[in-house]
Amino acid sequence: MDILNDQLLLRRAVPVKAIVTPLWKEEAQQQLQAQINQFDTQLQQLELQVQQMMSELKRQLIGQPSDNLNAQIQDLQAQANAKKSELLEQKNQILQQLNQVQVLEFEQEVEQGQIDNFFYIKKGDHLIQRMQVEIVIRDGVVEDIRGEL
Repeated sequence: MDILNDQLLLRRAVPVKAIVTPLWKEEAQQQLQAQINQFDTQLQQLELQVQQMMSELKRQLIGQPSDNLNAQIQDLQAQANAKKSELLEQKNQILQQLNQVQVLEFEQEVEQGQIDNFFYIKKGDHLIQRMQVEIVIRDGVVEDIRGEL
């Protein structure tokens, strides 16, 4: 009997957990702050674009009926407000994440993401146990691999 014929190659998602350390906390806060700064920049750019578009729209519609101008201005303002609300909601989510990071205790384990892993399974293996693997890292270095490889 060929050993390869009795096995099956499967893929599993392996959770990666990080141990909270001063370095991890600092890096997480810096990344989140950078995202917040990006949203602030996008909001400022949106405001400038809206002002420019409003000025251009008013310039193009000089002499046109004011109802037409008001409708287009309202439409532009509605689109801008929708985009602004979307950006503010995303920024708010990042601010909440930043608050969560700040209250984490050192040595606590937090979800960092996941990676895919391939493994062989054969008759008699316990599938559920083989699927339950996780990696624990400390400052980017693998500290533990839990579960059946």
